Amino acid sequence: MFTGLVETIGTVAAVEKTANGIRLSVMPLVEFDLQIGDSVSVNGVCLTVTKLLTHDSKLCFDVSPETLRSTNLGELKVRDRVNLERALRLSDRLGGHIVTGHVDGVGTVRNRRQAGEYTFYTIEAPAEVLRYIVKKGSVTIDGISLTVVELVGGTFSVAIIPHTLKATTIGDKGTGDRVNLEADIIGKYVEKFLSREDSDAKLMELLKEGGFA
Repeated sequence: MFTGLVETIGTVAAVEKTANGIRLSVMPLVEFDLQIGDSVSVNGVCLTVTKLLTHDSKLCFDVSPETLRSTNLGELKVRDRVNLERALRLSDRLGGHIVTGHVDGVGTVRNRRQAGEYTFYTIEAPAEVLRYIVKKGSVTIDGISLTVVELVGGTFSVAIIPHTLKATTIGDKGTGDRVNLEADIIGKYVEKFLSREDSDAKLMELLKEGGFA
């Protein structure tokens, strides 16, 4: 579990093909307190640390074919930058929102524009992701917890503050670039519950009274 608050940026040191995927080596800008087997969000994808190269502070991850198919990690090259976040501890503050690190789909940047100190991005999203995105709701883009500003057709937009632009890789993205998307998990659970035939009628009534159904 993650928060979507990027801790640091890492640089891809190596991308090695394996029989069933790739082995990704990343060098964080700051030293991470990690052990083999720990979970790390890499551009919003939950990966397991499989090797630690302490002499040069590299983190190694094995990336499966399914992860390569459903995310943008297969497009990474040496010297590319990635967002990194360690798994949430129960004692930590949840400053962003609940992020699982299970990417729902890959979106495409359709527009980037500057408005004063803010940078606005318009992202085209797959239908299976867009169904869970709501105005003022939360969405994760390449592991960054962001608030949806607007929904238009098959796209949504977000506003990036200067700090986020500097502290993450979002500033590297331009028109045509692909980004990992994860919708808020709460909407998925609500949809699942509402689709159940054996849903409790009283609870459904309460949800309707509260404007949630």
